[in-house]
Formats: sequence, structure tokens, C-alpha cells
Amino acid sequence: MQNQETGVEAPYSLDALHRAAHRAHESLGSYLPAELEALRAPVRESWQRSLRHHADPDTSVPQLVFTGSELDDYRRSHPLAGIMPVIRQLLVLPGTDSGLLVAVGDELGRLLWVDGDAELRRRAEGMLFIPGTDWSEQSVGTSAPGTALASGRSVQITGAEHFSRQVHSWSCTAVPVRDPDTGSVLGVVDITGRDQAVAEHTLALVEAAVAAAEMQLRVQRLQEAGNARRRPPATSSMPGPVSGAALRQDSLQILGRDQAVLSVGGQAISLSIRHSELLTLLALHPEGLTADQLSVMVYPESAPVSTVRAEMLRLRNLLGKHSEGLPGPHLVPQSRPYRLPHELVIDARQVLGYLERGAYRLALGLYPGPVLPRSDAPAIASLRGELSRVLREAMLSDAGVETLLAYLTLPEARYDVDAWSLALRLLPLRSPRRAPVVAHLVELERDLG
Repeated sequence: MQNQETGVEAPYSLDALHRAAHRAHESLGSYLPAELEALRAPVRESWQRSLRHHADPDTSVPQLVFTGSELDDYRRSHPLAGIMPVIRQLLVLPGTDSGLLVAVGDELGRLLWVDGDAELRRRAEGMLFIPGTDWSEQSVGTSAPGTALASGRSVQITGAEHFSRQVHSWSCTAVPVRDPDTGSVLGVVDITGRDQAVAEHTLALVEAAVAAAEMQLRVQRLQEAGNARRRPPATSSMPGPVSGAALRQDSLQILGRDQAVLSVGGQAISLSIRHSELLTLLALHPEGLTADQLSVMVYPESAPVSTVRAEMLRLRNLLGKHSEGLPGPHLVPQSRPYRLPHELVIDARQVLGYLERGAYRLALGLYPGPVLPRSDAPAIASLRGELSRVLREAMLSDAGVETLLAYLTLPEARYDVDAWSLALRLLPLRSPRRAPVVAHLVELERDLG
């Protein structure tokens, strides 16, 4: 029986899937819902998401976001680096002579490793299926890596089921990789090739390899925890040097969410709004902040120092509880002044860094929305405004049309007449993407007068 999740089981079914997908492509210009309904449910849902980003499949092409040393540094620092020996042993080596490619991407759909059949790798370069490129649904529409990440499920995409026509001669199977402790998606493992890439045994093989990789991550963390317990205590009360790997494991996500998520030692902690504000400010000021300074920065109106100290005590207790048994240094703030014992990576600061270096596409890929949008803390509101302003200025002054169009999908750009007008000027006169931009500008003129 056909698998309802992937819809691909035996070679004899592929021709029917291809025919249905070709008819669906032909119907896009006339918007015939019946043809789209003929697509398998996971593919149809992915196409519907893809159409929100690309009105024309011919314009959905991957973007190069990492090159050279930047790619090397990012790969070394990513948690998926730890599973690559398992992936090479179980997938890359067996697939080298079988006409298959193995790709591993991060949680945003950027390919980090592509290996396998040498001839197929050369052919895949023609569609930019190479390390450093963005294969998310936002970038290329429906593809196995991007759709697996968007849906959080294993998926197989064959031939014309791909949204972009340049990928119609390929088929692929992809499985998300999850953090064994938190369950959050770390990335994706993909098999790409011809019909063999969507065989039933291929899906089972990739799922087994991913399960082994997730187990390897768990074993590594248990070993790290054991080593930390055996490590003799430090003789000094001052924190010692922290390795780059340890720093990269501890991060604070404050973009596009009302409450920050702290990732420390492989665990994810959801913080209250007030604790989100306090921890963000401490991370932004490694030299430390006094209770008086925090009172001014966090509370819209003057608050007693005792209120700040009480909140800091609760935050220290929370972080101390979650730090028990974790490898590496803890993140419990020190006092007099309040400061973190080591650096904490903040997604907002990463975006600012990429913008300063001109990596606009990469910055936009890391920016799901403004900083803690519900926070009324003066310092947080200032950071939120600064980041939004710098991002907008970059988009209007120096971004390419593809990056600008991606920026326009953000809620904060919905009423930005200047940005929408610039997109209209940059798009070629015969581009099918001009129509929705014109329609939106007409809507803005009506709504805003």
C-alpha cells in the first residue's frame, strides 16, 4: 500500500506522480485548484507555502549564503559536525558508486555538506546543489530538504513535484535531525539522485542513519557530562577560559518570539518575559550591570532596587537548577555587578554582525521577526528599534531584488511603502512577480491614503 506520508513506494507509481505534477505546473498560470488537488498532500501543502514566496517557479532558485572560510567556520561550530562520521559510514560510502548524493543541511535549510557520486556532484552543481546554498522552501520552494524542515517530517519528492522546474530531473528523500534532549530540529539529511533516491528502502535507510546519528549525539553528551564530573574543581573563584565549542553551544534566541529561549549545555529553557529581558541585557554587557542600571534599563518607570534584586535571585535559582549535571561552565549570573560567567551568543547580535559585513541574505535568514516584541523594557525597545532600522536600511540601500522580496514577507515590512516601491522598480518589466507587488501597493494606497 502507498505510504500516506511520502506517497512513494514502488517505481511503477512514479510515472503517475510525474504526470500529476506536470499538470499542476501547467495550471499555475490559470490557478486551477483541481490540478493542485491531484498532488500528494505533503507536496500540495508545500506548493501552497512555496507560492507565498514565489509567484513563478522559474524564479525560485537557491541562493549562495556561505563561501570559503565562513562556510568552514560555520560547519565546525554546528552541532551536526558531530554526526558526520556516522553519516559518512552509513550513507556516503555505500552511495559513492550507486549514483546518489548525500547532503546534510542546517535547521534553516542551508546545505553544509554534499558528498557521494562524483559525476552526480558535478551535475548537481548546475542547479547550485552545493555546500553553502539555501535550499529552504523560502528559497527554492518544494524540495525534500526544505519541505522536511518546514513540515518536521520525513518526505520524498520526485521529479516535477519539485516546485522549481530546474530540479525536475531529480528525486530526493530527506529526514529531519532532532536534538536528542530537546526534540528541536537541528538540521536535515538528504539523499538526491534519480528514481532510486525515492525508493522505499532509501527512506528506511535514511531514517535508520538519522536515528543512529541522533544516538551518537546523545552518547557524545553523556561522555562530556561524565568527563565534566571527573574534572577536578577549579582552584580559583574566577571563571576560566571557555573553549569556542562551549561558547557556541550556549545561545539566546530573542528574535520573533515573546519569550526568549536559552540553549545551554544541550538543553533549551523557555524564560519569562522579565527573565528574557534581564538575561539579554547581561549578555549584551559582559562587563556587568548594577541593580540600579538594570532598574533603569528594564522597567519603563522607576522601580526599587529591591525589585531588581528579587528578579535576579529568581533568575539565578532557575539557571542554577538547569545547570546541575551539565558539562562545561554554568550560566548563573555573578553579582556586584551582575554579569555572566562567560559569553552567550545572541541571535540579534549575530544578525547585526552579518549586516555590518554585508551578508544581507544570511542576516535575513536568521531574522524571523523583531526583538522580544511584547517587551516594554526601554533598553530592549531600543535594541528592537536599532536592529529593525539597520535591517531596513540595508534592504533599501544595497540588497538585491531577491533579498528585498524576502524582506517584504516579514510582518514589519507589510506597510513599508518605500520598500515595496523599490521592489517594483528593481523587478524586470516582464517579471510575473510584479503583479502581486503592484496589488499590494494599491492596497497600501487604499488603506493608508
